[in-house]
Amino acid sequence: MKVEQLYTGCLAEAAYYIESEGEAVIIDPLRETEPYLEKAKEDGATIKYVMETHFHADFVSGHLDLAAKTGAEIVYGPTAVPNFKAHIATDGEIFQVGKVTIKVLHTPGHTMESSTFLLRDEEGKDYAIFTGDALFLGDVGRPDLAVKTDLSREDLAGHLYDSLHNKIMPLADDVIVYPGHGAGSACGKKMSKETWGYLGDQKKTNYALQPMTREAFVKEVTTGLVDPPQYFPKNAVMNKMGYESIEVVRQRGLQALSVRAFKAAWEEEHALVLDTRHQDEFSDAHIPGSVFIGIDDNFAPWVGALITDLQTPILIVCNEGRQLEVVDRLARVGYDNPIGYLEGGFGAWVTEGEEIDSIPEITAEEFEEIFRTQEFNLLDVRRESEYNAQHIMGAQNFPLDFVNRNMNAVDRDTPYYLHCAGGYRSMIAASILKSRGFENLINIKSGFNALQETGLPMTEFVEQVTEL
Repeated sequence: MKVEQLYTGCLAEAAYYIESEGEAVIIDPLRETEPYLEKAKEDGATIKYVMETHFHADFVSGHLDLAAKTGAEIVYGPTAVPNFKAHIATDGEIFQVGKVTIKVLHTPGHTMESSTFLLRDEEGKDYAIFTGDALFLGDVGRPDLAVKTDLSREDLAGHLYDSLHNKIMPLADDVIVYPGHGAGSACGKKMSKETWGYLGDQKKTNYALQPMTREAFVKEVTTGLVDPPQYFPKNAVMNKMGYESIEVVRQRGLQALSVRAFKAAWEEEHALVLDTRHQDEFSDAHIPGSVFIGIDDNFAPWVGALITDLQTPILIVCNEGRQLEVVDRLARVGYDNPIGYLEGGFGAWVTEGEEIDSIPEITAEEFEEIFRTQEFNLLDVRRESEYNAQHIMGAQNFPLDFVNRNMNAVDRDTPYYLHCAGGYRSMIAASILKSRGFENLINIKSGFNALQETGLPMTEFVEQVTEL
């Protein structure tokens, strides 16, 4: 028996490959199929099942393409109603894979079709559970991401309590927990940085598995939830209803466009020009009106949070040879309409003598001098929780996550300095503002991490408690 976790840091997502005696199972695959096909080829194995723990909200799964290429059967847990051929398992149903078995444990709560897959080894011993978003290390799945349900998040949280106590916690302490996500995912609140662990340890340390009433559990898991990224419900619908093959998306997105053709497509399609280079390169020079989201950081989640229409025509500016990576990572979160990339990259644009723009940057030390000698307007684009923990005195919180709905909080005629934690998010925010007519913007390099070292005065959030 072989069990392998395929972890993708950008999405904090875990897919799984299980193989025994020439038969294989893939659990919760990403959109591109090559990693799973290559592993099966290396093992001389046939992919027998593609198992989905639920209709994912934070990424588009690869179940349809993988099943089409291998003949594997798609498996969902009870109550799932996909718009394509799939086996809807019953609670307790057992699937044979070589010499091992996988038992379906219906664990509703994160969503109603949510299921945990229990892997038993060649001896029939419980070996591992693949929990999807029902149970994480240090956390449980948030109960507010289900697609088109009449149930409240409190109702779903109650179902999750029952699932954990009736299906998962009775299992032995030495059972391995393989969750669907790790720290950084928006599918939970307090996930551990570890990506696997033992159930016994979770029983001791996971706040959600400690002794408490059902009512207390519901209150605990529904408190402090922030709005999910806007693309989550759209991805869940794609996973449920179906989508184009990634091969079609690639064919459309990997069209190499000359500068002339790029400009024509931009005008004709009213496309978004997405610059995926490093933020320093974008700061120095970029195509006027383009938006920066760098490929070398949390690219896909920020695309999903900020580009509100999945069908937006996207023109790509990237460094040489990275266009396939960009297209695939767009597709992972449902952006299936890239219409080409600039052949020769930004250098081709410069060579043709086209107009360029830039966003000036200063160091933290330079801003310290400005802070002490001049009036200024400072936008802190970190999340509200980061801002509340500690921020530069006088800074205005302008979270990047919600930039589209907070545009009325900033003024086009006002000059702004911007910062985040390290410089990536603030450059994204600056590019969005710049594309919308804000001209007087200066980014602070290295962000809050560097500003802290300057000795600038900080304001820390203190919760106000009113005695009744």
